[in-house]
Amino acid sequence: MDTPQRTVVIASALVLGAELCFAGVSALVKYLSTDLPSEQLVFFRNLMAFVVLLPWLWRKGPSAFKTKAWRFHLTRGLAGLAAMYLFFYAIANLPLAQATLVLLLSPFIIPIIGRVWLNERVITQTWIAIGIGFIGVFIFLNPAQAQLSPIIGVAFIAACLAAFTKTLIRQMSATESSSKIVFYFSTLATVISAIPLIWRGESIASEHWLSITAMGGLAVAGQLGMTKAFALAPAARVGVFTYSSVIFAALMGYWFWDEPITMSMILGASIITVAGYLAIRTRRKAETGHKVGS
Repeated sequence: MDTPQRTVVIASALVLGAELCFAGVSALVKYLSTDLPSEQLVFFRNLMAFVVLLPWLWRKGPSAFKTKAWRFHLTRGLAGLAAMYLFFYAIANLPLAQATLVLLLSPFIIPIIGRVWLNERVITQTWIAIGIGFIGVFIFLNPAQAQLSPIIGVAFIAACLAAFTKTLIRQMSATESSSKIVFYFSTLATVISAIPLIWRGESIASEHWLSITAMGGLAVAGQLGMTKAFALAPAARVGVFTYSSVIFAALMGYWFWDEPITMSMILGASIITVAGYLAIRTRRKAETGHKVGS
């Protein structure tokens, strides 16, 4: 195996590991939500990410705080935090695979937001991939055979907000470094999510602290793994593995909560994965063509 192939294999393994971590976070949120409010879980999730950033702040010093994009940072922080609250609520009240799958619609929503908000051109192949993705979700949820919970709508709103924040990040990256974007989000999310604890904070049983620590640790490990993976290999080569999270979530839901795995779920997840692959490849080709043309 030559070096480029080995790099892609390593990057793919990192993406799979990251998605396993994210599925583990969702499972821990579902477990903890039986005794703790989602407001408390969101706070500890953000606090852990902020603690991990402290060594970076120490190295960078005051220069890390300098920015002229306050409005973007604040908007991204509020939208991202709202998405997290809604997603945690959906996880607590839906089968784990369903909540995870609906959130995976986020990459398909980004081009729609770009078209409506930024008037960006969306090529025909991307619209086809988006359509296939939504068909996959419909098959996965199988509304003809099972009554759908209205909380799926909550998960969908979370996906829309997540897509909006990613669109904002793309706009901000013209002037802001990725580390600064992460810093401001973690800081704002930690501070703002601490406010509801004034009236929603509850005493935490000693046996839950290990799960809370693991939740934050897995979230940070997943984010670091994903960042490293996309630094090693282009999204067009390894991005499709991000859809493995629904597989991990389904397995965890089956193992811990006896949530069924049906043929419609397997078929729907497969279709969404294909659609995601097409969307990633199409975006990569469009970006390459744009660079060549310019």
